[in-house]
Amino acid sequence: PPFIDAASPDAAAFAMRYAFFHWGIHPWAIYTIVSLSIAYFSFRRGMPALISSCFYPVLGERIYGAAGKMVDVLAVFATVFGTATSLGFGALQIHSGLTHLYGLSSAISVTIGIILIATALFMASAILGVEKGVQVLSKFNIVLATVLLFLVLALGSPPYVLNVFASTLGGYINNIIDLSLQSYPFAGFEWSRDWTVFYWAWWISWSPFVGLFIARISRGRTIREFVLTVLTVPTLFTFVWFTIFGGSALHLELEEGAGIAAVAGEDVSLALFAFLEHYPFAGILSLAAILLLIVFFVTSADSATVVLGSLTSGGGLVVPNYKKVVWGLSLSAVAIVLLLTGGLDALQVMAITAAFPFMLVMIGLCYTLAIGLSQEKVQ
Repeated sequence: PPFIDAASPDAAAFAMRYAFFHWGIHPWAIYTIVSLSIAYFSFRRGMPALISSCFYPVLGERIYGAAGKMVDVLAVFATVFGTATSLGFGALQIHSGLTHLYGLSSAISVTIGIILIATALFMASAILGVEKGVQVLSKFNIVLATVLLFLVLALGSPPYVLNVFASTLGGYINNIIDLSLQSYPFAGFEWSRDWTVFYWAWWISWSPFVGLFIARISRGRTIREFVLTVLTVPTLFTFVWFTIFGGSALHLELEEGAGIAAVAGEDVSLALFAFLEHYPFAGILSLAAILLLIVFFVTSADSATVVLGSLTSGGGLVVPNYKKVVWGLSLSAVAIVLLLTGGLDALQVMAITAAFPFMLVMIGLCYTLAIGLSQEKVQ
């Protein structure tokens, strides 16, 4: 942290609070802007489920011309690089876990091999369709994640974790304005740039993908129901997840000197497995974590190929298989190129680069949604 002694209790509180901040209401607010706009203009106005449709109050019929195409191209650009960044991070962590457990080679060629195998899996899932592919894998993932979550809680220190949750939630709520506007100009702006700015860029680059997905499952909801649900339900689950894993790791680090921070400092993708080593049945838990990462990898890429296919098919629900294959290969190719040219740094830079132009689109979405809603007749 920029102004706190490292490895201190204050640093631990700072870490948990910023984990809540970076993964809490703010990213889901970003997703809400996009998803609410798409849902409103698609279901209420009967327009294609595209980002360009949301600009109808400003552009009119020009959304079907070059101006609308440009908006959709920016959405595709953000989705490709945002998803590729996640695939790169996921592949690195899967590779680290396999190396840690089974002594696999640490060469970058192995990471590329993992991406290629995962590509074959998620393209097969995408071709099977949402009901037979994405939905089945997603349900399995939720069950596995929940089981792993409760095992870590039960085998760790539940009272400590509950105290961490209450304390961090209170600190997050009390300081949310300061957290939102703080950039540490006098005490480490670089920290804010490398963490907060990167996260905001990453969420923005994911917003066309997640926004379209949330919009499609929200038909029939009121705007109030929609906003409250999207901002609260995933946020609370995220807080529970971070508290159980993060709070348990901090307990091991501060109370038992486990040395997890040192491992994270050397290779952040190994931190999870260094943490699980301190639990009974560590091998089984680590294997479950790797399986969870693989399925998350597959479902994210699978869903992204479907969304990209939809964005390039006029917003249609039925996407030709050849488009799924083309976008699946494209996502993997981008992730591999970024890993080969710059590793983690290249992934972060591309996430920020892809997000900037779409940030301007999101500001426009706020304006066009306000216009659209103001045109509604009062019943």
